[in-house]
Amino acid sequence: MRTQLDTYFKIAERGSTVSREVRGGVVTFLTMAYIIVLNPLILGFVKDADGQFLGGGAAPDLAKIAAATALVAGVLTILMGVVANFPLALAAGLGLNAFVAYSVASQMSWADAMGLVVLEGLVILVLVLTGFRKAVFDAVPRELKTAIAVGIGLFIALIGLVDAGFVRTTGNVAPPIGMGIGGTLSGWPVLVFCIGLLLMIGLHARRVPGAILIGIAATTVLAIVVEKIFDAGPSLVDGKPSPTGWNLNVPSIPDSVVKSPDFGLLGEFSLFGSFERVGFVTVVLLVFSLLLADFFDTMGTMTAIGAEADLNDEDGTPAGAQRILVVDSIAAAAGGAAGVSSNTSYIESASGVGDGARTGLASVVTGVLFLLATIFTPIVEHIPSEAAVPALVLVGFLMMTQVAEINWKDEEIAIPAFLTIALMPFTYSITAGIGAGFIVFVLLKVVKGKVAQVHTLMWVVSVLFVVYFAIDPISRWIG
Repeated sequence: MRTQLDTYFKIAERGSTVSREVRGGVVTFLTMAYIIVLNPLILGFVKDADGQFLGGGAAPDLAKIAAATALVAGVLTILMGVVANFPLALAAGLGLNAFVAYSVASQMSWADAMGLVVLEGLVILVLVLTGFRKAVFDAVPRELKTAIAVGIGLFIALIGLVDAGFVRTTGNVAPPIGMGIGGTLSGWPVLVFCIGLLLMIGLHARRVPGAILIGIAATTVLAIVVEKIFDAGPSLVDGKPSPTGWNLNVPSIPDSVVKSPDFGLLGEFSLFGSFERVGFVTVVLLVFSLLLADFFDTMGTMTAIGAEADLNDEDGTPAGAQRILVVDSIAAAAGGAAGVSSNTSYIESASGVGDGARTGLASVVTGVLFLLATIFTPIVEHIPSEAAVPALVLVGFLMMTQVAEINWKDEEIAIPAFLTIALMPFTYSITAGIGAGFIVFVLLKVVKGKVAQVHTLMWVVSVLFVVYFAIDPISRWIG
């Protein structure tokens, strides 16, 4: 007899089980938990135009930012699971938070900057409710959607390799990046990552249920043992880099399990204060930049997750796409209202899908773990990223397999698909890859005399992307 839980989330209908959904939700949380540490590091040390740190203090308050980051991620991820029934988690968007910190808050107060994020979220919500955002998604050719999923697969694999220290910047003009330090893999953390990746690959090849979760747990234990014996330490010591140290978290057994959270950052935003500080034109340009990145990052992410979970229809559109977009739009505004920058859908959700998640129940589990993380931060802070990011590399492979669905003999789709796939990892931006693919797709149709085959919305979006890529000279010209 089917349970209410199974009926609501359509667990059996999607070929899954409750235990698999729970496991997938835990895996997604473990691969995303770094945001609780990283978001405060990005936002917390930047002064606004008034010389104040986020929250209005004269000194950084990372704990307050971490608590709000976990709270908003938890609430919105649960909402995604319950409303959209899709295995997609949300949290403060990387790239977006850096843009808010270094390009927005530097021109105004933190409250004004977060007010801009709220405005951007409200604009996107209007676009969703009017059907525009979904219409744009439907106007994208199926094979271009496939290219987006493949490009994101390469992108998250690169994220995993970089976060683990396997791939690093060289500091040289050529090559700009390379393997390890000076072409060699140096440091115990990288070794732990390699062992974790090999373990996950082996478990996956043997079709072991929960391969990714088992891999993360086992690698975490190994990391704690390695640190206890060899004392690698953090990657940053007294403000100086230590390349062979652990990235973000040093693995150890925490002294305490719980910590009382401070949610004082909630509501620290000024909706229209930015207009007085920088003027209408600058506000519009800043909101436009935020909006376009948010708009298409999510489109690419949900396409990739839906494809990996086999939840897309024949046109490459995920089940319940409109509900997914509504929740994501609310998340953008909610992140600003909570003072932690725009929240958006996370491609790391693919790790949970790779471990079997197929429904919103996995998102509910991930969300609950984020809420628990607001008080259990001592535990979260002791799981090294080197133990979790091997999952991103393995899932990157799984997403890459979709490349066979693209017709590489048809240059009208092959060239835009190639640029979409290549530019995502090369520019470290989902939006840049999508934008280049869209623009070149329209260009080739024009050159080939097939203008009638281009959907009107593809024209509109491609023009917007041209503006997006030229936003700096446009700003200088207007200014």
